[in-house]
Amino acid sequence: MPQIIILPHHELCPEGIVIETKSGETVCNAMLANDVDIEHACEMSNACTTCHIYVREGFDSLPESDEIEDDMLDKAWGLDPDSRLSCQSVIGDVDLVVEIPKYTINQVSENH
Repeated sequence: MPQIIILPHHELCPEGIVIETKSGETVCNAMLANDVDIEHACEMSNACTTCHIYVREGFDSLPESDEIEDDMLDKAWGLDPDSRLSCQSVIGDVDLVVEIPKYTINQVSENH
């Protein structure tokens, strides 16, 4: 069973967390199911960047991003080569190390 190791984030998981998950699940759904309340303003429809993450380890085990995700990522705050949208990142059989960016481009967070 693969794991997602989420590095500490000042608001969402200050201590970091290790999540046991299933292959075929998205990173976003796995985080939400484990009380890591990552924003997902478009309800995971690949239409925003609020669930942007950095996949620090295991990036190559994810299915390739499509053109729509790439276009969305171009708008993300703090884009880097390890960037993905967590709603589009389907977990395989490899453990992932994930970092949640400090900011999103979302001007209003529904949870605050």
